[in-house]
Amino acid sequence: MRHRVILLHAGAPRKPEAGAACNGCGLCCAAQPCPLGMLLSRRRQGRCRALQWQGAEGRYVCGALAWPSRWLPWLPAALAGRLAARWIAAARGCDSTLETV
Repeated sequence: MRHRVILLHAGAPRKPEAGAACNGCGLCCAAQPCPLGMLLSRRRQGRCRALQWQGAEGRYVCGALAWPSRWLPWLPAALAGRLAARWIAAARGCDSTLETV
């Protein structure tokens, strides 16, 4: 079994169970960008550049979803937000198979 160390903020919540609502743990986006993250980060592996820590909330958020006009400036903000939510499968539940220790 291959192990990998992924550094996350100490205040980040623990990874939810598969299928549970996203809680902003950041693990999936810190491990590998989604297809939208690949476009925004210009890489296929490693932490997504759009992953943003929100200290006041104590969680990670997708920058493309939280601030679509910053990350997708070539699209109208309302459209960019809807597309970002669809592209990252927002509100679909945790689909990360990564295990934490």
